[in-house]
Amino acid sequence: MAKVNGKVIWITGASSGIGKALAKELAQKGTQLILSSRQDEALQAVQNSFPAAARENSRILPLDLAQPETLEAKANEALAMFGRIDILIHSGGISQRGMALDTKITVDRRIMEVNYFGAIILTKAVLPSMIANGFGHLVPISSLVGKFGSPFRSGYAASKHALHGFFDSLRAETYQQNILITLVTPGFVQTNVSLNALTEDGKELNQMDEGQQKGMRAEDCARKIISGIEQEKNELLMGGKEVLAVYLKRFFPGLFARVIRKAKVR
Repeated sequence: MAKVNGKVIWITGASSGIGKALAKELAQKGTQLILSSRQDEALQAVQNSFPAAARENSRILPLDLAQPETLEAKANEALAMFGRIDILIHSGGISQRGMALDTKITVDRRIMEVNYFGAIILTKAVLPSMIANGFGHLVPISSLVGKFGSPFRSGYAASKHALHGFFDSLRAETYQQNILITLVTPGFVQTNVSLNALTEDGKELNQMDEGQQKGMRAEDCARKIISGIEQEKNELLMGGKEVLAVYLKRFFPGLFARVIRKAKVR
């Protein structure tokens, strides 16, 4: 098992949701943390919630995953903060609630830019130093809809499917360089992801999903992710009964197709 203690960990999306919960949990484990998101003040609040020693061992690096031209420079800033990055957790992202036919292509592009290209740009910027150091662990936070599509989430599902394709390939390519990849695929988690989800015209939904309300607590999700990282899992499925949909699609695809088209939307 590879313990997180003593590791330099960079978390995107660290100001809210799963990223925030991960930051708070990891701050208790003797790590050196770099916290990133668009919201500088929210990052400050997360950092201020840490114990004193953890505050000293953490840094804030605001960034916007929707601005790809800035991300390589941000990665260089992150590398300079502690001299290396051992674990990169891609928790930043945006969801969607809109019928595919009605969704503007600009919305699809923005979702892909943030969820997929942002993670890929940062990975490619940090990976050479990880290889040079002889170790690195990449942790993309995907979703169960990275394993199957569902109504009203076509752009979001596409971006998460793309993460799986890229990181599964990268895992095979970098295995000999001691680069680990843990794809995290949670189901419903109690976060604001549905509130901030983009509708067909790019506006925020500003509505809490019933599944989100009844989902796993973000703190419990974070603990499971950290355990999965330490156990060097290739993929980590988590959630409630919604996880069964992964196996339903794999073994009974016809039945899955009938079930998913009746799924609640919005």
